[in-house]
Amino acid sequence: MSHIFDALQRAEAEQSGNELSLTRQLLQMAQAGAPPLIEVAEAAPAPEDRLAQPLPETLTPSAAELQTVFESFASLPLVLPPNSRLVSITEKDSLAAEKFRFLAVRLRQLQQTRPLKKLLMTSTIPEEGKSTLALNLACTLARRKEKRTLLLDGDLRRPTVAKQLGLGSVSGLSECLQDDAKLTTSIYRLDALGLWVLPAGSATQNPLELMQSGKLLPLMDQLSEWFDWIVIDSPPVLPFADTIIWARLSDGILLATRKGKTEKKQLKRGLDALEKTKLLGAILNSTTNTAHSDYYHRYQPLAASREREKTAGRPKR
Repeated sequence: MSHIFDALQRAEAEQSGNELSLTRQLLQMAQAGAPPLIEVAEAAPAPEDRLAQPLPETLTPSAAELQTVFESFASLPLVLPPNSRLVSITEKDSLAAEKFRFLAVRLRQLQQTRPLKKLLMTSTIPEEGKSTLALNLACTLARRKEKRTLLLDGDLRRPTVAKQLGLGSVSGLSECLQDDAKLTTSIYRLDALGLWVLPAGSATQNPLELMQSGKLLPLMDQLSEWFDWIVIDSPPVLPFADTIIWARLSDGILLATRKGKTEKKQLKRGLDALEKTKLLGAILNSTTNTAHSDYYHRYQPLAASREREKTAGRPKR
């Protein structure tokens, strides 16, 4: 794990100004024995641009208008695959689920002090677990029923959200950007989770060109009017440029890393590519094994852990 924090420290040394550095906070937490899911630290205030500011009051829809919009979204059943890693739902008593709840609390606290609605979940390279983290975070945020949460699959190259939720082949972001499909017909409500989902949709040969067509910005503005939280699952920072576009449209960025997978050089390049003022924190996956039985092998339900401790202390008969 030291190579990850070495890279963070090197990036921190290159920053200028007197603001408290996020990377310094992460290093201090690591030295203090922080858990594998690194706590989110508050970054510098968002830049004064239109993308990071709340929508003007005149654009805010009325309660009646919102009700009409949300009634138009189709409802789909939740069909989790056997190897689902949605621990926030399937293992609610696990330490992993608890860490996602803690992360959600910290994000709500940050939202009270700065414009924070569109959260980008990304990683430096593929297979660092960003999609799984985005899914679990969105489901955790959605537990607050008074706040509407949208999970947006922004990975038009290798989408996974629809598959992980068992939605099948449904229209999504690609159709909205490519075919002028109505946004309301591409958003689905999962009643079992209290969550809305905008899948990536059908595959496209040139995702970057589609994202730069001029339709993405007004689409995100519209979603910001409707939802209180938007969790965006984007492609990795390296080697694609798609994430840079998503970063510009987001209010805050969470970076997924994985022990044994993320290399110092790659992490440094990823940090250099992201806006430091939007970087909220990093989430560290502690295993390279992607099998469900081992993926969160250290995060067992507390009750089961205590029972094992009691059993271990009993004399053998």
